[in-house]
Amino acid sequence: MAMCRAVAAAPRLLAQRPLGFARPRPTFAQCFSSSALRLQEERKWSTPLAKQLFEAISTTGVVPLASFMRMCLTGDVGGYYTGAIGEGRDQFGVKGDFVTSPEISQVFGELIGIWFIAEWMSQGRPKDGVQLIEVGPGRGTLMDDMLRTISRFPAMANSIEAVYMVEASPELRSAQKDLLCGPGTPTTESKAGYHSTGKYNNLPIVWTQTIKSVPIESNKTPFIIAHEFFDALPIHSFQSAKVKAKPPPPKIPGTPAQPAAATEPEADATPKLEWREMMVSPTAPGVSSAESSSSNFRFDPSDPPAEFELTLSSGTTRHSRYLPESSPRYRKLKQAEGSIVEVCPDAALYAADFAARIGGTDKNPKAAASGAALILDYGPADTIPVNSLRGIRQHKIVNPFSAPGLVDLSADVDFTAIAEAATLASDGVEVHGPISQADFLELMGIKERAAALAKNAGSDKETADAIDKAVKRLVDRGPSGMGKVYKALAILPENDGQRRPVGFGGDVSN
Repeated sequence: MAMCRAVAAAPRLLAQRPLGFARPRPTFAQCFSSSALRLQEERKWSTPLAKQLFEAISTTGVVPLASFMRMCLTGDVGGYYTGAIGEGRDQFGVKGDFVTSPEISQVFGELIGIWFIAEWMSQGRPKDGVQLIEVGPGRGTLMDDMLRTISRFPAMANSIEAVYMVEASPELRSAQKDLLCGPGTPTTESKAGYHSTGKYNNLPIVWTQTIKSVPIESNKTPFIIAHEFFDALPIHSFQSAKVKAKPPPPKIPGTPAQPAAATEPEADATPKLEWREMMVSPTAPGVSSAESSSSNFRFDPSDPPAEFELTLSSGTTRHSRYLPESSPRYRKLKQAEGSIVEVCPDAALYAADFAARIGGTDKNPKAAASGAALILDYGPADTIPVNSLRGIRQHKIVNPFSAPGLVDLSADVDFTAIAEAATLASDGVEVHGPISQADFLELMGIKERAAALAKNAGSDKETADAIDKAVKRLVDRGPSGMGKVYKALAILPENDGQRRPVGFGGDVSN
């Protein structure tokens, strides 16, 4: 899902201006009046979802950024991945909003397939019980390239029990089935999801709306791929701010005044700080683009102001009291007033799920850890993402608070947080990376594979040039190139770091 998913990492990272130090200010939700409400109700909303969001906020008050993102991406009323995009058009490709790495070159998916073949070999070539799982499969292009590659290794192909596609969008599930199984292939339904038969090795393919529907069994070997999935998970954003001074208690006539020492603060007392949360509210009627906090996200001065904006909560929230206190990485920033951190609870949950499937847990023990998860996405290698929310529409950077449901929203991935969540969830796993996508693909042999494809093109110079151009784009190490901005991270069975996986400096051990 998301980011440079096409516009390539560059534009997404270059165009956004930082939020900077945010101060609470009155929002529509804090300034109810009959005239303000009437003006809002008379507004012409850009999408049905925009109107629904306004009505919800008018009833319950401002909402966390994560709630706004979730409704925009997967809401049941015109969410980006659940129906807002018109018939005959999808989110991917030249005619959509972004292009993903698998859409750029078939080599990308082939090398991911090779990576899992190498892991299968290094883990003793299990003869059965292999689960191939993809979360956020898009149109199915990546899995199609992987399965085509794996089909050339019959021993591994025969070990695969089923292919699981974790996909919430009915439209994308249909596109995936047509690609992986062929148009018109019969489909059956069960409690787990939808079932069909793939065109490669007649492998069973199962579609589920959630990874929880994919069975966790101690004798299975799960191979999990998450490509541009974590960047589309909702984030919470928090800012460190001074605790508001409590007003003095009302003076009751006839009571003695308190001693001065009890009322005067110590001169060297350190100001107390707290985490406050970035919330989303409708932009008040009549507010200009310059006055709106969402102007921080505007990329074209000619654009009208967005219908929604960010504002800082006036005090702590239920999320700010826990999430930014959940890791020492966040806690140590709290004492610097104005510090901002982005936290993605869903990312931690998925990382923990992957780790539990591979390494086992007390609840789901495994006699021996097995399987692997490969995560490819964009974000900083070792720092906490800050002000990374971005919007993409028709290959252009747009305000993420405009046209809810029609704009792709994404945010940088916190790879260190993913690694922490995985290793805390299971003692049976270890994490390798993140490393740059360029390093990973080059170690996997992208240049050699591209050279072979170009050679097969023979005298067709146009095809050979296209292959070369696509590969260079995938490994571009420029400041905003895909090879630098995108990272790869692997979760493997714990082995005291004695075996490094292929693509991360290791080799096939069996």
